[in-house]
Amino acid sequence: MTLIVDNSAIKRIHELRTTKDQPGLLLRITVEGGGCSGFQYIMELTESAGSKDLRFADCVVTDDISLPFLEGATIKFKDDLIGSEFIIDNPNAASGCGCGSSFSV
Repeated sequence: MTLIVDNSAIKRIHELRTTKDQPGLLLRITVEGGGCSGFQYIMELTESAGSKDLRFADCVVTDDISLPFLEGATIKFKDDLIGSEFIIDNPNAASGCGCGSSFSV
């Protein structure tokens, strides 16, 4: 199974590692039930990765339960006038909500 980490996300995580002086900083992505469309993404910065966590591009981690929902997804970082955020382009999402934080399969 694969999760694609775009260069924009890799660059941003490396910047955060430097500015926060946390060389082991990772972006953890978890998929949980909930949200207005059935499933929701939970993203957090962490320095801990468990032995069962799966690591991608040495900067993004997820668990084996979330990975099937993220199969083939691309993680990007967007920085524009409105704000900046990590975004997930997920080909498995049949539909999503207006806020972009939840989806259905």
